Amino acid sequence: MTSDECGKDNFLEDNRTDSGIDSYRSLKLEEPRENSSDFSEPREKSSAMEERLDSAYGSSSITGESLSDSLEGCKLSSGREEQKQSAELSEQEENLLTTITEEGDTILHLAIIHEDDFITQQLIHLFPKEVLDIQNNLYQSPLHLATYLNLTTAVKSLVEKGASLELQDQDGNTALHVACQHGQRECANEMTRDISPSKLAPVLETQNWRGLACLHLAALNRQHEIMKLLVKKGADLNIQEGTSGKTALHLAVDLHDIKSVKLLLNKGANVDAAMFNGCTPLHLAVGRQDAAIATLLCQSGADTMLRNMEDETALDLADGNDDILALFPFDDIQISGRSVVGMKF
Repeated sequence: MTSDECGKDNFLEDNRTDSGIDSYRSLKLEEPRENSSDFSEPREKSSAMEERLDSAYGSSSITGESLSDSLEGCKLSSGREEQKQSAELSEQEENLLTTITEEGDTILHLAIIHEDDFITQQLIHLFPKEVLDIQNNLYQSPLHLATYLNLTTAVKSLVEKGASLELQDQDGNTALHVACQHGQRECANEMTRDISPSKLAPVLETQNWRGLACLHLAALNRQHEIMKLLVKKGADLNIQEGTSGKTALHLAVDLHDIKSVKLLLNKGANVDAAMFNGCTPLHLAVGRQDAAIATLLCQSGADTMLRNMEDETALDLADGNDDILALFPFDDIQISGRSVVGMKF
């Protein structure tokens, strides 16, 4: 294993891929009809969200206008109606339940995309759990969309109604993956707040199609507060991503993110965790000529004598860097299997 091979990983270049929702960005929402009170004007968002996110607007017959028409006059569930069986729903309510666009969106998907909280809340209240978990053609559930748009109230209501946290979109991301990737801290809070450890564990362990668990995505995107939340909720600090076997600590070292390195070490991450090729975080730090992080790892007890599959110690990757060499002088010299450091002659 050379220092280059212990160097940059190709997935670090594209770690901010989306959950499949970016394909919506070229499709503009049709404006709500004039004076319609059913949907408000779309709010201004950051440049990344300047174009609206809607898989249904382009080829579907359902538009902002027809969505308003569909809801107009529909008697959504009241407190008394709440106890009715689905068979007792009105014909108009049943139509709401069964309306699906060509792109697989339910009317709840569309309400969330429009960011109309009133209608979103009414639909969540009306729909049974099975409808809340319908995924569109990009395998995005309403919870995925609400998380991406940072609609905390919608996320809270969906989770309280029992929407699944385990559903994966076309990239393998759960809604919690989306929150970790895009820094939606409050959404992440709502998805983990009152969930039992047994139900949350599978979500925290789920890897997307690039082999990344939630903690990996949080580390890759320097989401320190979300990292703290995940650890508090029981995320495995040493879970390996599926392509090269890196832990969150390896990824933090890759990014020269000393804040994440300190956070993970303080929480008990394995300082000597090995990738599939045997490289430890210290191998990576030395290979990247990062003396500050290499020093921190050594201070945390990193074993300087561990060898990767190329039979290299971290010292072998120092490439003449005096600051790094000073961390472990003579550590590679052994007599009878013992390091000469500290031996008396």
